[in-house]
Amino acid sequence: MTETPRANWRDEPTDWGQPGKLPRSHAEATQSPLGSLNITAASMDPALLDLPWSIPLEDWPKENLAALPRGISRHVVRFARLGDSLVAIKETSEHVARQEYHMLRKLRRLNVPSVAPVAVITGRMDKDGEELAPVLVTRHLRFSLPYRAVFSQTLREVTLTRLIDAQALLLVRLHLAGFYWGDVSLSNTLFRRDAGSFAAYLVDAETGELYPELSNGQREYDLEIARVNIAGELMDLAEGGLVEENIDPLATSERIMDSYRNLWAELTEQESFDLGERWRVNARIRRLNDLGFDVDELTIRTTPDGSRVQLQPKVVDAGHHQRRLLSLTGLDAQENQARRLLNDLNSYRADNHPEMDEELSAHLWVSQVFEPIVKSVPRELGSKLEQAEVVHEVLEHRWYMSEKENRNVPMAEAVQSYMDTVLRHRRDEAAILLNPDTKTMRMLEGGAAPGQG
Repeated sequence: MTETPRANWRDEPTDWGQPGKLPRSHAEATQSPLGSLNITAASMDPALLDLPWSIPLEDWPKENLAALPRGISRHVVRFARLGDSLVAIKETSEHVARQEYHMLRKLRRLNVPSVAPVAVITGRMDKDGEELAPVLVTRHLRFSLPYRAVFSQTLREVTLTRLIDAQALLLVRLHLAGFYWGDVSLSNTLFRRDAGSFAAYLVDAETGELYPELSNGQREYDLEIARVNIAGELMDLAEGGLVEENIDPLATSERIMDSYRNLWAELTEQESFDLGERWRVNARIRRLNDLGFDVDELTIRTTPDGSRVQLQPKVVDAGHHQRRLLSLTGLDAQENQARRLLNDLNSYRADNHPEMDEELSAHLWVSQVFEPIVKSVPRELGSKLEQAEVVHEVLEHRWYMSEKENRNVPMAEAVQSYMDTVLRHRRDEAAILLNPDTKTMRMLEGGAAPGQG
């Protein structure tokens, strides 16, 4: 019998035509002074060498770990501090670790919402010289939560709807980039609050593959995997009494099908209209911008008789409002947060400086609106929410106060009211996973930890 040659997984597959391909440089592999330890990383963080790699991951001492709850997983996973940040460390095979590391790097280059890979570490040996499993290290996304930690008591239908819609948008963005996930689920996703909604991030690319373009069959199969996995996750929550009683897991899981298909149609379908309805070109662009996508180019064709126009937009990566806010103010926010802040910025300019240049007005808005709100947050409340979400909520709170009291509530009054009646009673989302209470631990440990499948 001829022995099948073994693949050399130390090098990335050489299909250089793939979108986002990252040829691996030999300089990436750094020989550590700790024996035969080998670290593959885009940039070397010296703090990696301080972690106890000679100890099996499941036996790591508490002083090296961050107290994040762990769920059921087919891999051993631990969370640790790396300098000022947190990382997730997953023991797996060298093949899987390298495959996922390179895939996450490609997704980051393609501007797909995903966690950042830090390193692959191989050559681990214990004190007796026995080989230990390689690990993949990824950076924990600040202010992000697994779906089981998004709710504090029971998962309400409105919250669940927002989670599923965020998951659908993430899947659309992945598919537009040519990424087939193969393991779509709420458990393999992290969520960040985004102006009342959620932004979803991929945290497990172990089963993913990149293609120049996905077929309809690949997209539909990914969608079916999502439907089945979400149904199972909701059944698990329902069995534990963690969702509202009126929620039907099977019926609710169907929502991702409709949400995904509606988004996909809006982003990719050809539109036909009468020649006198040319305003619909701008209307289509605005709808795409409202979804957070830019239009790179438009293909417009007229019918042979000249009576109708056919429109086909070419959509590029999401983040229209994010990029616009960043260019005007230097503020980095989630897409919905950016949209809400831009709306307030425009209102500020119209009310105070309608004749002023947009960039100058944006600078004044930052110094006179955004920064004063942020500086008003007491130190003990600073980790409740990220800054952009706090400003968004203050603006919403002021609007509701003004409507209820039928007067224009001053910003200082609205800020104080928000701090006292809303923010002070919010959960500390920056710390909930670092110091979870018993109920949160129980909820999170009811299923696989995110990104650890």
